[in-house]
Amino acid sequence: MKPDRAEVSDKELKRVIADFLDMGHVENIVAMFLREPRYYAWTGEILHDERLSVRLGVMVLFEELQLVDPENLHLAIASLAEVVRHGQPLYRGEAVSLLGVINTCDARYIIERALDDEDVHVREMAKLTLADMI
Repeated sequence: MKPDRAEVSDKELKRVIADFLDMGHVENIVAMFLREPRYYAWTGEILHDERLSVRLGVMVLFEELQLVDPENLHLAIASLAEVVRHGQPLYRGEAVSLLGVINTCDARYIIERALDDEDVHVREMAKLTLADMI
């Protein structure tokens, strides 16, 4: 009789992704995203981690994915747009920056809307990100 295969919940996987980013194992997470593109939709949630190293890891992850999987980056836009609309200013600014890495028309539109954000730091990040996209 074959043992049951252990199932890992999405919540546990998100925690593993964040923990690996915290430890600097970006290459492992790149491989996971390449294998399972649905993980892109979790980007906004992972970005909400309180650990700076995780948030920096997400940026490094997307810079790498831009090189190896650019056709799937757009899958993260909806989750990042949600952060830009409803997140705390720190996370809104980081989501804006990630949208700059994605660099599509849809991403640009969201960044342009962030130019009117209530928080001065988010507005500044939007301005800097748009300047880098040109």
